[in-house]
Amino acid sequence: QGLYEEALIQFEKIKDTDFQGMYQLGVMHYDGLGTKEDPEKGVEYMKKILDSDSPKARHLKFAAAYNLGRAYYEGCGVKQSTKEAERLWLIAADHGNPKASVKAQSTLGMLYSVSVLKDLKKAFFWHSEACGNGNLESQGALGVMYLYGQGVCRNTKAALKCLREAAERGNIYAQGHLVEYYYSRKFYSTAAAVAKRITENDDIDVLAKITDCLPTYVAKGVAMAAFYLARCLQLGLGVQQDQAAAKKYYSK
Repeated sequence: QGLYEEALIQFEKIKDTDFQGMYQLGVMHYDGLGTKEDPEKGVEYMKKILDSDSPKARHLKFAAAYNLGRAYYEGCGVKQSTKEAERLWLIAADHGNPKASVKAQSTLGMLYSVSVLKDLKKAFFWHSEACGNGNLESQGALGVMYLYGQGVCRNTKAALKCLREAAERGNIYAQGHLVEYYYSRKFYSTAAAVAKRITENDDIDVLAKITDCLPTYVAKGVAMAAFYLARCLQLGLGVQQDQAAAKKYYSK
């Protein structure tokens, strides 16, 4: 905390001549790092960067647009507007440019999957772009879309490739879907073994931070694993039958 406060003082000194300093101040005010949370001030700094004609601000515009989109989507520091969030994230995503905001590309994939703007073909496009640029969350999402034919023709081979690679990189949502797939194909011992590994660490916030994946989807992955492990234990599929352990995992 003390280091944040010192950083804040230094960034305040240079903000009028240094866009990087202005950007850091925006993040710190928005998230309340080293200072009281002040999302309006955070938004103001991000807008200044986005609206600047200076070449020195160019490398920060994608990140500023992503953060502004987040503010509009959450209605934090500005009036909530999903449409404005979409507009800003499209600027930040820059047609899938790997040097733009890959986080914005993945976020658009999520936006078009679940919000009022639902469009699964667009969701598949943006998850593909983000995955190609190394985004772990989108790699798992792509696997699920291939598996169930959402926004793309069903393709089990492509689904398993995405899910296995994402799972190896720590994507819990992908791991949960693999458990479900193994269970549905009657590979019970594999399903139970993978599920047991997932449920050993169920601190959702820590897992989300480590993998940079949304807590909601991490929680879904853990819940799926716990459910299928409970089924295996209850029915004695791939593991020794154990009703008490089944009950414990069902409650998870």
